[in-house]
Amino acid sequence: MEHDVTEHKTHQIRSKGEFEVLFNTFYSSLCSYANGFLNDLDASEEVVQEVMFKIWVHRERLVITSSVRSYLFRAVRNGCLNLMKHITIREEYKSYKEREDSTLQRSHEEEMMVTELEIKIREAIDRLPLERRRVFILSRYDGLTYREIAEKMGISVKTVENQMGSALRFLREELAEYLPLFLWLFYFMEN
Repeated sequence: MEHDVTEHKTHQIRSKGEFEVLFNTFYSSLCSYANGFLNDLDASEEVVQEVMFKIWVHRERLVITSSVRSYLFRAVRNGCLNLMKHITIREEYKSYKEREDSTLQRSHEEEMMVTELEIKIREAIDRLPLERRRVFILSRYDGLTYREIAEKMGISVKTVENQMGSALRFLREELAEYLPLFLWLFYFMEN
């Protein structure tokens, strides 16, 4: 007695012939159904083929207790949802890696630029006249106020102001190509 794979409430695939009937009966409609989820014919066929492959591999212990049609469509839907979840996770990871790589690249470039700027600043500071250099270093690197510098060096506060103004003008000219980064760096050193 031949089994009708579409009608029984409980069913087990017992032979290659039953599997072929099942496959031929549902394959194209399952692919169309899967394509409604995935909008990708190749991926849809892959999901359906995976479902069919699992049925064939597990045929000896697989007992379908609902209609075969319902079972197949549910299995394909679940396969599509799993694939969509996998694709979403993969895309999120890819996006995360691209952002991380971009941040690392930017961070490395910024670090190189800051290092280069620090070298240029030191070279420019070394070219300042001695008293102006001392005033600049005491202000920007040691964090002393103009009054403290004046007392330490035995000069007037006005002289300290003039020396700092001259030093900053000189450094702005010398480091013009680095001006935005230079200003940022000294803003944070001052605060």
